Amino acid sequence: MSVHASFDESLLILSDVHLGNDLNDLAPDSERRSAQVDADLVDLLAHYRRTPCAGRRWRLIIAGDFIDFIGMALRPPDASIEPSEEERAHGLGNSAEHGRVKLRAVAERHRSVFEAIAAFVADGNALTVIHGNHDVEFHWDAVKHELRAILAALAHVSDPDGAPGPAAVQSGPRATGAGAQENAAGAFESRIDFAPWFYYVRDVAYVEHGHQYDTLCSTENVMAPLSPLDPGRITRSFSEILLRWVVRPTRGVPEYGHDRMGILDYLALAARLGVRDLLRLGGRFVGAVVELFRVRNAALSRAANAAREEHERRMAALAAATRVGMDRLRALAALQVPPATRSTAKILASMLLDRLLVASAAIAIIGGIAFGGGRQAGTWAAIAAVLIVWSLAHRYLATRRRAWFGERLDNGEILVERASHLARLFPAAFVVMGHTHLPAFVPVGEGPVTYVNVGSWHEAEGREDRPAPRRAARTHLVIHPADSGPVAEFLAWSTDGPRRFPTS
Repeated sequence: MSVHASFDESLLILSDVHLGNDLNDLAPDSERRSAQVDADLVDLLAHYRRTPCAGRRWRLIIAGDFIDFIGMALRPPDASIEPSEEERAHGLGNSAEHGRVKLRAVAERHRSVFEAIAAFVADGNALTVIHGNHDVEFHWDAVKHELRAILAALAHVSDPDGAPGPAAVQSGPRATGAGAQENAAGAFESRIDFAPWFYYVRDVAYVEHGHQYDTLCSTENVMAPLSPLDPGRITRSFSEILLRWVVRPTRGVPEYGHDRMGILDYLALAARLGVRDLLRLGGRFVGAVVELFRVRNAALSRAANAAREEHERRMAALAAATRVGMDRLRALAALQVPPATRSTAKILASMLLDRLLVASAAIAIIGGIAFGGGRQAGTWAAIAAVLIVWSLAHRYLATRRRAWFGERLDNGEILVERASHLARLFPAAFVVMGHTHLPAFVPVGEGPVTYVNVGSWHEAEGREDRPAPRRAARTHLVIHPADSGPVAEFLAWSTDGPRRFPTS
């Protein structure tokens, strides 16, 4: 599947493209994606198509969040798709059929990028898509098939007249008519694969998205992320719930960083909203909290056993097929962090309810002391003691929230720490991730191992009413085979082509 003992390909690795993140039927005036990113991706793929590689072919590895399934909010395109009540309110969900509809919409919006990928594969190169937290829908075979079919059609390997397209040159012996068409399509689609967990080349590279080390985005069963409430849908992370219930329908809430907003951030937002919008925001928060606890209860129910058993079955199949061994896969899974939706304390902290409850209790106690004690000296001392305890509790809860959800992930500390463990489990010169959107090239562990975060290609376009958004790094990693060992270049795309990205 995604484990390779020999290294005979040149790897081109990038991450966090987030195609389709601005498809939002609920708020048509929401921030649009920069068209320049698509143009730069097309140019990058054309550049590497023309560039000879040291291996037998190029392999493009997209290390997660290629398609932003959870970032878009689409209404059903026709009556043939029956959404749930929640999906009618927040847009299509994450069933297999909904995923196919979303993917087709993304391919239409970003046709030039899909055409560039199709041409890249048609030239005889390979594509591996690693599942991230924004495109877990690639779990469904129907969605994988849809992507292969879209790319095959754009590569013209399945033209109605049966004429072989560019991929036919890779299909072996000469064939004609329908046979040529079938051979070309089969050869083309065989060069496209999916990695639900990781991609590994022994002693060279271990690649995964990295969201499994982020409690707000991690999946309970990475090989079978099915909802206990409905096995035909995927269980939702905290981040997805907040995105669907609160972020997408609310003006002024940022798409990225919303899950780490503090009380002051929300007070500032409340000041900008009118009374009606503020009440609506409150209702959305209540709905999100109800859903978070519904997901928590489902994860702890007997119905969750089916997903865990399927996850175990798929792990065993992966261990047997790749000869990695079940013990090593279990050790890998043990490095992951449980989803925030498994913990009542994390749900309360993530929604700032713990501090709200402490504040409400302190105010109630102070009110009771003041009402019952009058102006006695002991009354003021008691009120002062309550205020001190409130302040200390608030500081503790704020520090705990940052430790759980912010500080270690924002600076990549937790991914660097996990990379050293991963390199011991899966010996590799490079441990590669995405997810944080922050490029990094950091030596880890005791041996010659480098943690690489390949950054992001997600960038919004500027608006007159908002500050100019930060430019995406457009970073990517190239690894070539060589007699002396793998040779890597960490690069960023510019108008003049790829340039070395500063690593110190």
